[in-house]
Amino acid sequence: MQLSEIINTNRIKKDVDVHSKKRALEALSELISQDQTQLDADDIFDSLLSRERLGATGVGYGIAIPHGRIQSCQQITGAFIQLDNGIDFNTVDSQPVDILFALIVPEESTDEHLQVLALLASMFSDDKFREKLRQSQNEEEIYQLLTTWQKPD
Repeated sequence: MQLSEIINTNRIKKDVDVHSKKRALEALSELISQDQTQLDADDIFDSLLSRERLGATGVGYGIAIPHGRIQSCQQITGAFIQLDNGIDFNTVDSQPVDILFALIVPEESTDEHLQVLALLASMFSDDKFREKLRQSQNEEEIYQLLTTWQKPD
């Protein structure tokens, strides 16, 4: 699965001003629900928050990949936000998070869900890629970076 199938420029926001994990999850939930009429922002938020309670989704390097399952979700859907300032996200390296990529997946989705998480983990472990994301000028540039990334040799 390609990231271009799960995210678009409408679900990417740069310079988001939030100061807590809860507010970041709310921002992601609202972003996803804007163009996914079958999904409710409150349901998305509840799903993301429930998953966070099981274990933090901060992967290190200032990155978090919150994700959750929703029964009314028809296909894997993603949203990306880049924060003005890093927030505490209980990451494995205790670094503040400033980049979040959220996924909402259908309740029965397993293999695809894990494949997308693995792709994102690989992508965000790439030092040069993270730097390019942080230096990006706008949402279109972020979209291009996300959808054209290739695993380094």
